[in-house]
Amino acid sequence: MTELATPSTAELAALFKGLRVSDVRDGMDWAGLHSKGSVSPEIAPLFQGAKVCGPAHTIRHRLSEKVVPTMSPDEYTTWAYSYWYKELYSYPLEKHLTRGEVVVVESPPGVAVGEIGSNNSLSWYAAGAAGIVTSGGVRDRDECILQRVPIFCRTRAQCMVQGRIEFDAAQIPVNIGGVLVRPGDIVVGDGDGVVVVPVEHAEVVAKYARQELEKDKAGRRKLYERLGWELDETVR
Repeated sequence: MTELATPSTAELAALFKGLRVSDVRDGMDWAGLHSKGSVSPEIAPLFQGAKVCGPAHTIRHRLSEKVVPTMSPDEYTTWAYSYWYKELYSYPLEKHLTRGEVVVVESPPGVAVGEIGSNNSLSWYAAGAAGIVTSGGVRDRDECILQRVPIFCRTRAQCMVQGRIEFDAAQIPVNIGGVLVRPGDIVVGDGDGVVVVPVEHAEVVAKYARQELEKDKAGRRKLYERLGWELDETVR
């Protein structure tokens, strides 16, 4: 007997196209995962209308215990870019990223560092990332909002990373807002926050999330018609 092929993470992620976080949350409940998946509401969209959906590509950062040496501003420039960024904070994400993945960054707690900024977020997006979810901070927020790269974060930040945090590991399980996120798990985010679907439950969750979305659309479509409103994409 021929075995059925196992769906790829990209194929599983495609099942969630158009689903809202609320629908996916319902699908998780239908699958018996009532206490799983909902990321802390502290991690929220950077701007109204931000949406993201895709398999997770995970990164973990750690607090640094290194002491910043005394040096001149010119020496600091060399130290920051030739030492810290190249040796302690180096992960060539663009080389390892698969188009459509969501970059998920676990940040060490208690440090308001702008690990995500206008430059790296746009670089990752240009390399094919669907968006970014971080338990840490974002700086250059005005530019990030202008660029419209979907970003979900815990806090605003001003600081650069040197002297504060280091790269730890990539493509390993991480903790984001109290939720375990493994490489390939399905991440969905919108105005209701972020929910993470364990990849082994993705097909069932997507099926019943779609059921609830279509039920909601049908009910609200009737109300639109009753009110004489023009139908929009949320009810078609």
